[in-house]
Amino acid sequence: MDIAQNAALVVVDAQKGFEEADYWGTRNNPAADGNIAALIDAWQSAGRPVVFVRHDSVSPGSPLRTGYEGNEFKEYVERRRGKGSGDELLVTKRVNSAFLGAPDLGAWLREAGISQVVLAGIQTNMCVETTARMGGNLGYEVVVAFDATYTFGLEGPFGWRQSADELARASAVSLHGGGFAAVVTTEDVLTAVK
Repeated sequence: MDIAQNAALVVVDAQKGFEEADYWGTRNNPAADGNIAALIDAWQSAGRPVVFVRHDSVSPGSPLRTGYEGNEFKEYVERRRGKGSGDELLVTKRVNSAFLGAPDLGAWLREAGISQVVLAGIQTNMCVETTARMGGNLGYEVVVAFDATYTFGLEGPFGWRQSADELARASAVSLHGGGFAAVVTTEDVLTAVK
């Protein structure tokens, strides 16, 4: 796998509010936060561009709502912001895709001549997947560091319920099998950027 020298790491919604298990339920992949941190460290030490995305929920009871502590980045992310020698961007959004936030992520990537993005963050099957799909549709080469993401179980129509692991796997299969993104491991990415 090749990771371009100017590939942007896009860290999606690594926010404190996702630690509220009473709201979200059971998460999968407890190693995700360590993997996200390792990717940020690798990008920053190499002077590569990093994008931090924050979901500013407009739902009154959401742990990600603006003005609530849960809206803030997780501690390990906040400690790393502004520490790299490469370009850094903060995107805020109210919908699932980081490409529909402010400032305009696509415009920033185009202006910087960036055509490849590596995604990590929360939730695998929600904002990470939506950002990956949209990035693929917009012509970017998208790489998803699967084990640097996590999600929660969910109930859908007809009483169907899927666990966090089932949803994450379905997301990975749809993205990779559907040609939206290359779904790989954190180790794959870290090896490629050395």
